[in-house]
Amino acid sequence: MTRVLAVADSDSYLKWAAGLLDQLPAEWTRTLAVVRTPITPSAAQIAAAVSGTRLGGGEPPVVASARGLRRLAERTRPDVVLVACTGPVVDVLVSGVLGGMSPRPVFVSGLPGISIPATEKAWLYRGACDLFVVHSGKEVAEFGRIGKELGATGAVALARLPYLDHVTGRPMTAGTGRRVVFATQAKVPRRREERESVLMALAALAARRPDLDVVVKLRALETERQTHNERHHYERLWRDLAAAGAVPEGAVRFAAGAMRDQLAEAAGFVTVSSTAALEAIAAGVPLLVLSDFGVSAEMINLVFEDSGCLGTLEELTAAGFRRPTGAWCDANYFHDPSASDWVPRVAALVDDARAGRLPAPRPLLDGPAHAAARRRARLRVELPPNVMRAGYRASRRMRRYLKAMS
Repeated sequence: MTRVLAVADSDSYLKWAAGLLDQLPAEWTRTLAVVRTPITPSAAQIAAAVSGTRLGGGEPPVVASARGLRRLAERTRPDVVLVACTGPVVDVLVSGVLGGMSPRPVFVSGLPGISIPATEKAWLYRGACDLFVVHSGKEVAEFGRIGKELGATGAVALARLPYLDHVTGRPMTAGTGRRVVFATQAKVPRRREERESVLMALAALAARRPDLDVVVKLRALETERQTHNERHHYERLWRDLAAAGAVPEGAVRFAAGAMRDQLAEAAGFVTVSSTAALEAIAAGVPLLVLSDFGVSAEMINLVFEDSGCLGTLEELTAAGFRRPTGAWCDANYFHDPSASDWVPRVAALVDDARAGRLPAPRPLLDGPAHAAARRRARLRVELPPNVMRAGYRASRRMRRYLKAMS
């Protein structure tokens, strides 16, 4: 029997971990936990993240401190630890909190969505892991090259994005519902006026097509945390626009929860950049990936360049949704499931670990140059989130004070 402990630290990583656990052989045991950090998801976010997976109907994952997580690992004695966390937390868990366990588990990590272009930073934080899981042949090639250049000892493996396995399957002629879903992205676009232009285009669509239910699907409510900070929250921007008379107050509505529930009734899908675009494709919903703000690595939409799905705000107001080309799907995330090799590679690593053939983890961030960053990451998993947030606020006030005095 193979025992797996999965650890997540945010909403998107939790969703990814729960989905990956479903891809494991039925006889493997699974435990899912959330490590407490300043971005710990709320109870509602946790429920949405595990919705549709084997863990969705049972007890919610335990939220544990760093010490609690270590105790959980010592009690369950996992053969595999899936470290489904943001980079700095992966490094501190593998190299510190969960380091030195006996028997030595296999450490697996990866990225929960679209990861093109590949970056050194992602590898540096996960350098002590035995397996780095990504989701397309292109990602395997790019991360494999970077890992070799950095001297990483871990291997890169391919998995099908778990979100695609939990979407209610529909034929590619689907998309005949009456809902248009806009999936937000915390990081892009960055500027307030760019985000306002998206909301105004959605309002224009609603005015032109009163038969459509236009929904802004939020990653998190204003009061909730998510993987990346969102400076200009769409719901707050909408209230400001409505108060100024720029948009009709009830033209669109806002929803949280599971994306799969929104896609079930969708006639179209739109985003600036979101892995949810892949869920829409899997569900047979036509889509638009907005190109008005650029197509680049910074906009996290470069991978859609040849998909046939890029479009403009003007096309959004006309409900001009599209379908991706078959060639793009084959090359990006919709490979044959038989090509996924991450599970057999984990099984082989477990055999190596049991036979004593697996060397101790070798992080890429050792040395004095990384000591301060590691201490900060350690504090994220050891201190209560309210203490960390108070520290952030004090630090910001001090920086503003020093700037004013200079």
